[in-house]
Amino acid sequence: QVQLVESGGGLVQAGGSLRLSCAASGRTFSSYAMSWFRQAPGKEREFVAAISWSGSSTYHADSVKGRFTISRAISRDNAKNTVYLQMNSLKPEDTAVYYCAAGPITRATMTSSDIWYWGQGTQVTVSS
Repeated sequence: QVQLVESGGGLVQAGGSLRLSCAASGRTFSSYAMSWFRQAPGKEREFVAAISWSGSSTYHADSVKGRFTISRAISRDNAKNTVYLQMNSLKPEDTAVYYCAAGPITRATMTSSDIWYWGQGTQVTVSS
């Protein structure tokens, strides 16, 4: 079982930056691939970025490539595990609820069917 808790969302002006964090608990966290998805009002949830269990492979959606970066940190004793999404050059169209997610695989375009666990989401609002 994996529990995911996101933080770091908020209101920012266009061109600004935010860093989202996802704190994960569960002793098997390090074996899961991790992803970020987002959902804007009236739209379907969409893939943003993913990172393999080892951290050696990362994927970013074309809409955020070059602006967003996913990373992960696992403490030596595996007691603290965190996934980050660094978001730079934010645009109003990035406004959405951002969800942290965990699952067994990583690939260039993730879908909801690839996900086993979801966080509760954190709101990101970019003003123009």
